[in-house]
Amino acid sequence: MIQPQTKLIVTDNTGAKVLKCIRILGKGNTRYGRVGDLIVGVIKEAEPRKEVKVHDVVWAVIVRQKKEIRRKDGTYVRFDDNACVLVDKKTREPLGNRIFGPVAREVKEKGFEKVAALAEELV
Repeated sequence: MIQPQTKLIVTDNTGAKVLKCIRILGKGNTRYGRVGDLIVGVIKEAEPRKEVKVHDVVWAVIVRQKKEIRRKDGTYVRFDDNACVLVDKKTREPLGNRIFGPVAREVKEKGFEKVAALAEELV
């Protein structure tokens, strides 16, 4: 459950390290974001001389969350951290060309096939 003011780790090679969520995108006034949801965030920590800078407002898709996810087969999946991948605002393609760590299968089901394809591991 990601909500506004939540800090997430950015797991791609765009140069961003920490992102602070400021809005969950979806229908109406959505309170919580889950795996596969789009969010708007502000970069809080970044590497110097890379694509994104500190204080940039970006779009991202949530790929991992600490709160467990219930799947249709009855199993639960949870991760050690809250993580996201930066995506382009118009095309919704990832900005980086590498994604580190595992990514939940729900990301591919929500329409982010390119993010799932770049991931090291789908869980």
